[in-house]
Amino acid sequence: MKRFGRREFIKGAASCSAAAAGLNLIEGIDPLGLVSEAFAGTVKPVIAVASRKTPEALTRAAVNAIGGMGKFVKRGDVVVVKPNIGWDRVPAQAANTNPDVVKTVVMMCLEAGAKKVRVFDRPCNDPRRCYYRSGIQGAVESIRNPAAVIEFVDDRKFEVMPIRNSRTIPSWTFYKPAFEADKLINVPIAKHHNAARLTMTLKNVMGLLGGNRGNIHHDLDIDIAELNTVVKFNLHVLDAVRILTANGPQGGRLQDVKVMNKVMAGTDPVALDSYGATLFGITGYDVPHVVYAHKLGEGEIDLKKVRVINV
Repeated sequence: MKRFGRREFIKGAASCSAAAAGLNLIEGIDPLGLVSEAFAGTVKPVIAVASRKTPEALTRAAVNAIGGMGKFVKRGDVVVVKPNIGWDRVPAQAANTNPDVVKTVVMMCLEAGAKKVRVFDRPCNDPRRCYYRSGIQGAVESIRNPAAVIEFVDDRKFEVMPIRNSRTIPSWTFYKPAFEADKLINVPIAKHHNAARLTMTLKNVMGLLGGNRGNIHHDLDIDIAELNTVVKFNLHVLDAVRILTANGPQGGRLQDVKVMNKVMAGTDPVALDSYGATLFGITGYDVPHVVYAHKLGEGEIDLKKVRVINV
């Protein structure tokens, strides 16, 4: 399966910007700031932050600001969209990804020409209740397009895969359909986590794991980082319409929820999580698994080295 990682995206973006330099410089336009940086050899990872709109408008604005869904999804692609549907909670409790954000990502994939869009997660609570109560099942089904499906994980489709150079877990079982897709899109929610401090893009990989995930919590921060060396998402869309500020990951109390009305998009999960941490009054350096992932080369933690496009 073809993967379009952060490095490929940045390389391609720089090449396109250089090729178009004449037009952009004549017009004084360099919307991503890549032309001058490409020539200087200091291209930064790019993330977009959309604010103060409806969830649908936020999602579209964030993805469009980094080139649009057509940059990632091509006509005929089979796409897997991986939200967080881990908990038996309603959207107002901010334990799962906002259903309108998920729906919009699916619709944008279809608009880009995807042949099929599959939505799934491996919940911690009863899957049927999680899918229904989260609002995500209803949101996907409301698209009324047979090419967009929400499905339950099939326990027969997990496969053991190596985690090379791992310090703690040399292998684990991963959900094979995620690796068989042409494109894999991560759509997590930003929220508090009682063991990992925060859960955002990097930790959302847990929903693609089989086996007893409790065993991963013995060395949770290192394991999250190392698992992300195996699972490579083509695009991350981070939901911060509502964030859970305490008692995560399951939450339950509305007083722990803060309305932020933000959606972020990018291809660098470390940069996105580092920015997401600021919504909670801390930095990426305060979240151990984000630090480990940066050290493993999975992304940029220093926001001074990240181009943030505010929409």
